Amino acid sequence: METMYDFFFGNFAKMDGINNTDTIVALSTPPGIGAIAVIRLSGKDAVAITDRLFIGKKLKDADSHTMHFGTIENNGNKIDEVVTSIYKNPKSYTGEDVIEISCHGSPFIQQQIIQLLISKGARLAKPGEFTLRAFLNGKLDLSQAEAVADLIAAQTQGAHDIALKQMRGGYSEELKKLRYELIHFSSLIELELDFSEEDVEFAERAHMLKLMEKINTVLNRLIRSFELGNVIKNGVNTVIAGRPNAGKSTLLNVLLNEERAIVSEIPGTTRDTIEEELNINGITFRLIDTAGLREAKDEIEKIGVERTMQKINESTLLLYVFDMHHLSKEELEKDLAQFKKGNYKFILVANKMDKGVFIENLNTLDPYYNVQIISSLEKTNIDELKKSIYHSIAGNEININDPIVSNIRHMEALQKTKETLDEVIESIENKVSGEFTALHIRHALNYLGEITGEVTNEHILDDIFRNFCIGK
Repeated sequence: METMYDFFFGNFAKMDGINNTDTIVALSTPPGIGAIAVIRLSGKDAVAITDRLFIGKKLKDADSHTMHFGTIENNGNKIDEVVTSIYKNPKSYTGEDVIEISCHGSPFIQQQIIQLLISKGARLAKPGEFTLRAFLNGKLDLSQAEAVADLIAAQTQGAHDIALKQMRGGYSEELKKLRYELIHFSSLIELELDFSEEDVEFAERAHMLKLMEKINTVLNRLIRSFELGNVIKNGVNTVIAGRPNAGKSTLLNVLLNEERAIVSEIPGTTRDTIEEELNINGITFRLIDTAGLREAKDEIEKIGVERTMQKINESTLLLYVFDMHHLSKEELEKDLAQFKKGNYKFILVANKMDKGVFIENLNTLDPYYNVQIISSLEKTNIDELKKSIYHSIAGNEININDPIVSNIRHMEALQKTKETLDEVIESIENKVSGEFTALHIRHALNYLGEITGEVTNEHILDDIFRNFCIGK
């Protein structure tokens, strides 16, 4: 009987020329010079191939999860002293026999060892093929496999925590349980269809509606979490905008705690955008300092203002900085009128409080605006501004122990599941034929299964794993 491994790997192999019986090899550490490099093999012949080159303990006689010092030699020619680790199936990352050779980090040594292993019967791995085998051998579900790539790419604590939690099961375990409950009701409805002439009801509709409500509660929570998960994973485009000499560049320098932008009393100093990253509590904010907004006096300044407006429209968060010492309330409201309809979040930064507060009635501004009063020059209330920046995206609290969706593929599958379950509810409430109810449930089961890989195809696998590094 054909297994899931044979079916999926067979189709994937036909598409990409992969033979699942091969023993694969790749460099698992970054290419280039380093103190140590790790070369990984996986497959039924991993131990035998390595034994042909490794002078030390015979690895076929070694226990799993042990490390052994020796040399890699070719016809008596010593290539390097190495430490070889052995992980025997099924207790390995891929579920196959795995060997990891730790050698010195010379690119020449790495190349020599890999070429020798290939000459003894191994094949160079495709991108993500180690993790693909882990998925196909049941060591990881598909969402966990994707989390491996996210963990490798994580550049902040928040992104790391989300990926690590999902790699350990995350929300996929919760979805699997709900899917199994849905399968139970689906089987009862299918049974009803077999006895349609006898007008029997095996699946109690009241219980089905409760299950739909339970699943929708989980789906709504996960869908809402995507906005936060996406910015934790990918960062937040944060534009600093305002009139010339409002203190935008000074604010950028203060937030970064370095002299990144040129600061001058001459209006229009910033002609093009300046981009830097600021990490606040695990979230990356990509700060973009822009040219001052005013009627341009020359072609270069006009281009700068146009780029500012483009960046504002592409932003997730807008910090609008104004000089509270010189700007009138009417001028401020005129400036803000053009931004209020944007899709971005908005913080109004009242700067230069060190010169005195002359703009009248800040408290009477539209409550739409989150107003923060600061002095970039004196670095006053900067910590409060950072808190406001963080909370505008993360809310009052990030509980990393709660499931957070950061994968767009998962998000789309969750949305499709919810739409389909709404059709199930409608069909039950309107007492539509069980055939339509069963059809909608089957679609919902497919969408949920796509997240964990219980339902998938070679195109999804190719799209996911081709983005991995070769050694993973």
